[in-house]
Amino acid sequence: MMENVVLFDRVSKAFGAKEVLRGVDLSVGRGETVAILGASGSGKTVSLKLVNGLLRPEAGRIETLGYHVSDLTERELLPLRVKVSYLFQGGALFDSMTVFENIAFPILEHTEPSSEALRSRIAALLGLVRLEGIEALYPSELSGGMRKRVALARALALEPEIILYDEPTTGLDPVTGLAIAELMRELHSSLHVTSIVVTHDIPLVLRVATRVVFLHEGRFVYSGTVKQAATESPEPVRRFFEAGGAHA
Repeated sequence: MMENVVLFDRVSKAFGAKEVLRGVDLSVGRGETVAILGASGSGKTVSLKLVNGLLRPEAGRIETLGYHVSDLTERELLPLRVKVSYLFQGGALFDSMTVFENIAFPILEHTEPSSEALRSRIAALLGLVRLEGIEALYPSELSGGMRKRVALARALALEPEIILYDEPTTGLDPVTGLAIAELMRELHSSLHVTSIVVTHDIPLVLRVATRVVFLHEGRFVYSGTVKQAATESPEPVRRFFEAGGAHA
């Protein structure tokens, strides 16, 4: 049986009078790549941010890598956040820092490597995302796709067990989006990380996801394979896939 590394048990989340999640259950097994789909405003990114405690639920229990996330203080969450990387939609690179300094930031926050070890580690991370030799550049000197890959290199800096991707291909042209999808798949295969991906990008889902879950009206109404989602799922899920160009 697959070990669950993320578990939502009857989780509810609201913002004022707007109830976003209504007692949802979700489990993610070690090594899966799970895509969270749904209409805009359905709570996908909210679900992602609940995984590592960036948001807290009003009710229910969240367990990530054995940590009872909903019961922990910010200080108590720090060890978990070393193991769970969050790739923000815009990359969230520091504009005033070079690529080297951006990737070094989490490493220096949590470890004390020698200068040589740090240079070697950053070069290796840039090699993983196929951006060798750009350490001295600033984010403003990079294309959108390059910024996404630098952000991914930074997300990998502490060798996380889980990567949370928030719309990793938003704002990219189709060719660059495909390159990001292929890179995600290669990294999953080589590093054996667990990935949770929030996206509207059906071609990305088709390439990287081992399972799809679908949020509709505050609940997960579907969990299954990509193939089943396009053919055997509830009507809102099928319509979503058809609109994205996936057909039976």
